[in-house]
Amino acid sequence: MANITTLLFDFDGTLLDTNELIIQSFEQVLNSRYPGQYTREDILPFMGPTLKESFDTVDADLSDVLIEEYRTWNLANHDQLVKEFDGVSETLQRLKENGMKMAIVSTKRNNMVMRGLQLMGLEDFFDTVIGLDDVQRPKPDPEPLLLALERLGSKPEEALMIGDNTHDIGGGKNAGVRTAGVAWSLKGEAFIRSLEPDYVLQHISDLLPITQGEKV
Repeated sequence: MANITTLLFDFDGTLLDTNELIIQSFEQVLNSRYPGQYTREDILPFMGPTLKESFDTVDADLSDVLIEEYRTWNLANHDQLVKEFDGVSETLQRLKENGMKMAIVSTKRNNMVMRGLQLMGLEDFFDTVIGLDDVQRPKPDPEPLLLALERLGSKPEEALMIGDNTHDIGGGKNAGVRTAGVAWSLKGEAFIRSLEPDYVLQHISDLLPITQGEKV
């Protein structure tokens, strides 16, 4: 098996704890139009897919309006409600020092990915960012992962996709790269394990031995 030289990271729920921001954004939009119909548990399936995919299941005719309302509230409250997961900056620094090529592969729009990266001071760690604006078919389609690999000059067999959701692990498998699910996923470790990734990370620093060819 080829050595891992390239790391493809999901962003929300993997590197940046945006869980509360996302849930509250959905709550604000849904409760204003459909009071009492959506609990926090009902919102969990919306974590991971694109906003279009999520709001189409609510009301396809109103989807574009709901997306705009979501984005307005989300942007206004973004900086107050997000935080870096434990150990992210330190681990990314060490991975960079070890020569890893790294990219963000997200289902968010690029400007919001960059806002989060800049807020946390993480933007210099990544060689490229693939967001919703860059592709026709988001994860779990392999298109965004393959675009990241193309930009990085890497092959699928030397890459690892890291994420907290179905779209990340599915996208990795569809692109022919190895996959790592994060145990800190809001949906729980059992959910991540059910997706059968190649690795389950208990902490972001688990990537250090994995990329050195050690078992964790």
